[in-house]
Parts: sequence; C-alpha cells; structure tokens
Amino acid sequence: MHCILDCFNVFIVTMTTWFPEMRRTGAPIYIEIADAMAHDIDIGKLKPGEKLPPQRNLAFDIGVTIGTIGRAYALARQRGLVTGEVGRGTFVRCSEPPLSEVVTATSGYNEVTEGSIPDGIHPAPGKLRLDSTSAPEVGQSGFITRHVAAIMADYPDKTTDYIRSLKPEWQQAGQAWLSTGGWQPDVTSIVPTLGVHAGMMAAIATLTAPGDRVAFEAVTYASLARAANLIGRRPVSVPMTRDGIDVDAFDHLCANQHPKAVVVIPTIQNPTTAIMPAATRERLAAVARKHGVWIMEDNIYGACVDEAPAPIAALAPDITFHLGGLSKAVAAGIRSAWVSCPPAYVRSLPVAHKMLTGGMPFMLAETAARIVRTGEASNIARAVLRENFSRLTMVREILSDHDYRYHDNSPFIWLKLPQPWRASLFVSAARDIGLLVDGDDEFQFSQDQTSLHRVRIAFSTIPSHTVLRDALIRLRRLLDAGPSGYDSYT
Repeated sequence: MHCILDCFNVFIVTMTTWFPEMRRTGAPIYIEIADAMAHDIDIGKLKPGEKLPPQRNLAFDIGVTIGTIGRAYALARQRGLVTGEVGRGTFVRCSEPPLSEVVTATSGYNEVTEGSIPDGIHPAPGKLRLDSTSAPEVGQSGFITRHVAAIMADYPDKTTDYIRSLKPEWQQAGQAWLSTGGWQPDVTSIVPTLGVHAGMMAAIATLTAPGDRVAFEAVTYASLARAANLIGRRPVSVPMTRDGIDVDAFDHLCANQHPKAVVVIPTIQNPTTAIMPAATRERLAAVARKHGVWIMEDNIYGACVDEAPAPIAALAPDITFHLGGLSKAVAAGIRSAWVSCPPAYVRSLPVAHKMLTGGMPFMLAETAARIVRTGEASNIARAVLRENFSRLTMVREILSDHDYRYHDNSPFIWLKLPQPWRASLFVSAARDIGLLVDGDDEFQFSQDQTSLHRVRIAFSTIPSHTVLRDALIRLRRLLDAGPSGYDSYT
C-alpha cells in the first residue's frame, strides 16, 4: 500500500492542469497551442518532467476536436518541447538529447529528416521568420560543439586575450573556402573577418573617404548601403537588367558621378536570384578599370552554386575585393568570412576591420578554420543545399501559379505580387497572420526608387517542413484573397 501511495503522490506532483493562453494571431489553432506551450515552458509555467493534460481532456476544455490537440502535441514533439509514450502520456522534455543522438564525429554527415530541426527563435510568439536566409539547422551544431571543446583544450589562454596576429591556418581556410569557378586566391591575400558585412564595411572604409560615392545595384542587400551612408559615404543606385547590374548604365554613372567603388552580388543576387553571365562580369571589370573604380564582389551565396562562372576577382584581381563566408551554407552563428584583397591592402584592411568591429575573436576564427580545413564545411554545405532544395520544392508546389524568380540552390524566392497588392500592405497583412516577409523597400536604399511590388520569401530557418507548409498555405491564401481580404483597422 505504501508503494501505491508513493506512486499516487508522484502522479499528483507531476500532473498539470495546463490551459494554453492563445494569442489569436490567425494561425491555425494547433500552431497557437504549440506556440503557447513553448511560451509557458520558456517562462517556467510548464516545468521539465510535468505531464500535460490528456488530449481528450484538453480538447474538451478548449472546445476543439481531439485531432487538433493531436496535431498540436505532434508539432510540440517535432520542436523538441515534449516527449511522449503510448500509455503514459505526454511530458515536458527534461533535457536536450545527448550530442551523440544528433551527430557524432565518426558518423559522417547526417541527412536532415522531417521533424529533426529544432524550434527557431522567433521575434515574438506566433511569428514565423520568412525573412531570414541563414543556413538551416541540419546537425552542424554537433560539429561546432566538438571543435569549440577542442579549441578550449588546445588554447586555454586565447579566450581571455585579444588577437595579436593572423594564423596561417586561418588564411589557408579562407583560400579553400573562397576558391570558385576554377579560381583560387593567393593565400597571402586572405584576411579573416567577422562576417561578409563587416568585411565589406572594412573595405569601404579603407578605400573611400567621407563624401565619396559608392555604387550599388538598384535592388540589393541594402543594409550595406545604409551602413555606408552611416559612416559618411554616399550610396548611389545603378539600374539593373534581368541578369544583374546594367553595365552600360554603370559606365554612364562612372563618367558622370565618379564613384570610388561598386558593390555587386554576381552569384544568386539578393534578392533577385540572378547569376551574372561570364561576359557581363568581363565587361564590368573592364568598365571599372577604365574609370578607376574598385570592385567589391559579395560571393556570400557563391558556396551554394557548383557551376558558377569565374568570379570577377579572377578577371581583375588587382582591383577586386572578393568576399565569402559561412552564414548561408554552414552556420550564421559562427560569424566568419574571408576577404581576398589586392596585395596593397592586405595590411590596411585588417586595421579598418578592427577599428569598425573591435576585431575578430580567436574562437570564431579558429572554429571556422577548423571546420573548413577538415572538409566538414563542404559536407555541411551539401546537406544544407539538399534541405533548401526540398523546401523550395514545397514552395513551388504551393505557389505554383504565382510569378516569382528563384534559383534551385537559393534559400528564397523573389515573388511578384498579384494586382492590386502593394508590397508594404502585403508585408503588414502577412505580419498580422504571424508571417514575417521582406518587401521590396528592404532592398532599396533611396526614396527616389520605384516600388517593384515584390516581396522576398525566405524559407531556410523555419523550424520544420510541417511548419513551413502551413506558413506557405497561409501565405497563399493571403495572396489569393487580395487586399480586400485584409482589414488594417485595429
């Protein structure tokens, strides 16, 4: 009897009368229930090991079908929030699974499977990020954890000190990662940076002075243009063709406005997904050389393309800064990239980078170098490409009769909005149903640029295929309903 009472007492302690406080964002009820569960776990309202109410009981309390609760609990399991056993019930997960269950050093690279991607960090409960293009989680955190532990053992003093010099291994890793299209940079030209954005800003600060003009593609990663403006440079817009920058327009702009540098994204241009043809790259290099303009080649998506043309740096290495990093193909959290510089700037660019960012942390530089040099970065990149392609297949299925641009290896599409949607209104309407997307304003940096009535839909950081499918269906319904189906009054 004593044993029975003890068991009964344990049951009383671990059982919960949890009731989800749903935010009514317009998302399906089962997603709102799972989001409420995640929120209550985060704030400690649901404790590790607590048993959730039986599905039938919760369905009755909320007033929904038992199937809805079943989907909510299944989604919570996919997100790693709960565990369940037939006959015992569903429990709040007590701890993270052992690293060996995710990835091991000797297992090679694991294929991603449905439900294996943990929940992302959302900006607010109920919001899904369709505005981020970082690499999806495919198990790479296991490799990163192993390398960080090894670095701490090998260099116990380095986490408490500044970087005093560049290790040759960091440059060798950069040389390997930046090599593309049959071109390999000189290892002595490589400078590690705290991401491609930081490397670009260091190059702009090195080559130009306040008041100088810097040319950008008319539709581009506009955060860089805004950052250049913040340090006193004057971003100017160059018209584009379907394949990228309009070289004739660039030639005319150089003759009349005399920019000191031009920034281009030749491979999977963000956000248009264009790949600049080889002939256009040659013409751009020739025009830049004629006018004495430096070229900054952002190749952040280049690691996602096996058959890209030779980079501009291969055509004009003396006037081109070529940059690439790990954020789109391996892991954004490592914050690691490399710049291949013209020889005269190998010393000055690290100084500018340090002044702007505080310097490259030893741990990040060493981690990135080890992942690249062991070949793991390439394996991860291939797994990321497979995962992104499987997600793109879903996008194409659900948005099949809409007008958009894409590349098989890109983590986003560039969607043309049907009449009479405007981008700003669509972004607001999407946000109101829990979806964050980027309108064309996000990729333009001056007030005189014309609205394109497009939005970028990114899909790499959504927690799972199930969640992505639901988000895309909601997006499709919004597109089809038109602005008349959206009430902006509050």
